[in-house]
Amino acid sequence: MADFKPRDVQVAEMGAGTTVLRSRTWERLKFETEYARQKGTTANSYLIQAEQTSLIDPPGESFTDLFLEELGHHLYYQRLNYIILSHVNPNRLATLKRLLEMAPYVTVICSKPGANTLRSVFANQSLTLPSPRDDEAQDLGIEFGNQTLKVHIVRDEEVLDLGNGHQLQFRFVPTPRHPDALCIYDPATRVLYTDKLFGAHVCDDAVFDEHWKTLDGDRRYYFDCLHAAQAPQVETILDKLRTFPAKLYAPGHGSVVRHSVSVLALDYRRWCQQQQTKDLTVALLYTSAYGNTATLATAIAKGVNQSGVAVQTINCEFADPAEITAAVKECDGFIIGSPTLAGHPPTQIQTALGIVLSTATQTKVAGVFGSYGWSGEAVDLIESKLQDAGYPLGFETIRVKFAPTEATLDQCEQAGAEFARTLNRARKIRAPRQASVDVMSDRTGQAVGRVTGSLCVVTAQSSGTPVGFLTSWVSQAGFSPPAITVAIAKDRELDCLAHSGERFVLNILKEGKNLRRFFLKPATPGNNPFVNLATATAANGCLILTEALSYLECTVQNRMDCGDHWLLYAIVDYGKILELTGVTAVNHRKSASQY
Repeated sequence: MADFKPRDVQVAEMGAGTTVLRSRTWERLKFETEYARQKGTTANSYLIQAEQTSLIDPPGESFTDLFLEELGHHLYYQRLNYIILSHVNPNRLATLKRLLEMAPYVTVICSKPGANTLRSVFANQSLTLPSPRDDEAQDLGIEFGNQTLKVHIVRDEEVLDLGNGHQLQFRFVPTPRHPDALCIYDPATRVLYTDKLFGAHVCDDAVFDEHWKTLDGDRRYYFDCLHAAQAPQVETILDKLRTFPAKLYAPGHGSVVRHSVSVLALDYRRWCQQQQTKDLTVALLYTSAYGNTATLATAIAKGVNQSGVAVQTINCEFADPAEITAAVKECDGFIIGSPTLAGHPPTQIQTALGIVLSTATQTKVAGVFGSYGWSGEAVDLIESKLQDAGYPLGFETIRVKFAPTEATLDQCEQAGAEFARTLNRARKIRAPRQASVDVMSDRTGQAVGRVTGSLCVVTAQSSGTPVGFLTSWVSQAGFSPPAITVAIAKDRELDCLAHSGERFVLNILKEGKNLRRFFLKPATPGNNPFVNLATATAANGCLILTEALSYLECTVQNRMDCGDHWLLYAIVDYGKILELTGVTAVNHRKSASQY
């Protein structure tokens, strides 16, 4: 690759008293998936100078020295009144601390979740103050070192008057990825400060989007990485921001949007709607202690989404149980991500896992991932709980120690794509195979044929010789003791199952393991299907197909004459799962007139 230019800070005027400072790097800034196009990026900060002065979103610590040197050319630090954080990124705290040294009387403005992050990350100790309601503003102080950080928790729709018409209007716009997010509108310049919305990771000399068509691919990629998995929340935010007659979007990364405001807003709506009209949906549930699990979640979601499956991400720390329950009920598969805190998953993930186990049917595909510092027990606990409950796993569980690497994020993307493929296969297995049917055919037979059953092989002993046949006419018939019924065609002439007390093994087959082909035809003296199969002997003397998904050892209690079939009622003496992550093979028929 060509040599990169050195990092710098580009400055441009945006309107009356408003300046953008674009901290630029032509290198890939981080390992996160959203930077994978490797076109560099800009960290955009905005300075509004009126009767009072406000700085919106200082950059992260990789730009601290460059940014502060440039900012000092444009204001006296002692006259800086406010620092507004659209969202509290711990990476910004290094720059924020340096700013506080030069402007010790400044007030930081953020949302309530943002203030909680400041308290937990920034402070040696925080003042004990009552927690405000979500619709209340509040001022608090956070002690660190010999200084006090003054914080104003802004409420939704609050207005901050800087003078000269700059009446900043705040909107609370939380998403699972950024639950503390704010957007700010300035009617004096008609600039909407959008932070994570409408951006792109591109570094060039164009401050504004004069050549916006060339940005289409980068904007869509940015959306897919950050917002596709939270499309319902993004669409709600777009509705909330429609009241602002913005002529410029000022995002946190990339070009300031001047020439494609309406086009980009329509694109975002279209992309959101595309996510919500996909056939399959995955619920991705997670919490993140230090941001590492959230980074893994983004990469997995991107892999799922790019494979044509919609993703709904839910940050369980900020979601109520009803939202989690609805997502789990409606999804086709779910993925749970967790850090490990004191050897356990966080309380929010334990709650989410309980909802999953009580709500999600066992046909739904599951996935588990997480990051940890030392032990990682949370991931193992979640995996074992899901496997014990019988959920098939869509990818091999991902465990990451400390921060993920680029190779780890590639692995997560591939895991997401694998999960999507597993979902598609499961859908094909469950969906009845549709075929063109003669309009004069038996409609009753067609309707009855839509009744599906698990594909199984019954094995028994006939005069000391093992026998086996294929069946899908099996149903559970009792709880205590566990019992089943099996329908057997009379032309099979299986005298070994004709009387009460006869024993057999029901082998439940696994989708993808084509054991059925060995039992499609009746056994003959020269055709023993068991010769080519791995078997073991059950306690009742019948054969177990060890490549099956599970098996049941059964004893016949009754046999009923049902026309062209015998109906066996049998007690289940013992059962065992042989493959924890498999999916039961299911037989779909076009008509009830044939197997």
